[in-house]
Parts: sequence; C-alpha cells; structure tokens
Amino acid sequence: MSKRRNELGLTLVEVLVSMVLLSILLIPAVSALQVGIVGSEIHSDVATSQSRLTSQLEQLLAEPFADLAAAATAAGGPTSASSYSEPAGPTGRVLVYLSFYDGDNADADDDPFTGTEEDLLWIRVDLEDTIYTLQTITARGYQ
Repeated sequence: MSKRRNELGLTLVEVLVSMVLLSILLIPAVSALQVGIVGSEIHSDVATSQSRLTSQLEQLLAEPFADLAAAATAAGGPTSASSYSEPAGPTGRVLVYLSFYDGDNADADDDPFTGTEEDLLWIRVDLEDTIYTLQTITARGYQ
C-alpha cells in the first residue's frame, strides 16, 4: 500500500516549493524583457530621428548652390538657423544651419567660419532640443 501512496501525485509542500522557485526565477526574466522593450523604443526613436535628418540633408544637397548660398548669407553665420528650417511649432523640428566655409585656412586662425571661400558651404541639420545632428560640406559645381 505504501508504493501506491507515493504514486498518487504531488504533495502540497512540493507544489508550494515549486511555485516559490518559479516566482523567484520569473522576476529576472520579466526584468530582462522590460529592458528589451525599453531598448527597442530607444532604437525606434533614434532611427526615426536619423531618417528625418538624412532626408532633410539630402533635400538640401539637391538644391542649387546659389539658393543655398543666398540662404547662408541671409542667415548671417553658423549659429543662426536658416530659412530652410521647419517653422516654429512643437519641439523636435528640424533646424538647418548654413554658412560659408574656410576650407584652406588661408587666414591661419583655425576658425572654419572666418576668411570663408565663396565656393564652399557648410550645412548642419539638427533636431531641436535633442542631441541628433548631421553636417556636411558642399562645393559649387559639385551638384
């Protein structure tokens, strides 16, 4: 009769011990999933931001050099947003900075925005209130 009693099933103590073990092991697993979910949200934000900046930069590089040069002159320097920037509104708008660029440093002051050359333009696109930015230099006749 004692053999038969062992084969009837799990005791209440065995069930409780297994539930406690599962509960203890489930906490790190759920934490790992939470980190993965947060990481995917961050990646999505970075990918969207990078896509917006790349798109804007490609549109600018497709513009005629003369139009970009006129906007750079109107902007007045590398720290003023140009007319190519998105209009004021919610945060996260794309800001475009244009300036003539001193590529040969002929004035020997190591400032790329003084002693500028008329054939080089520096372009930077930023997402307002974020760390995301792209910049490049383009030359007259490059397009």
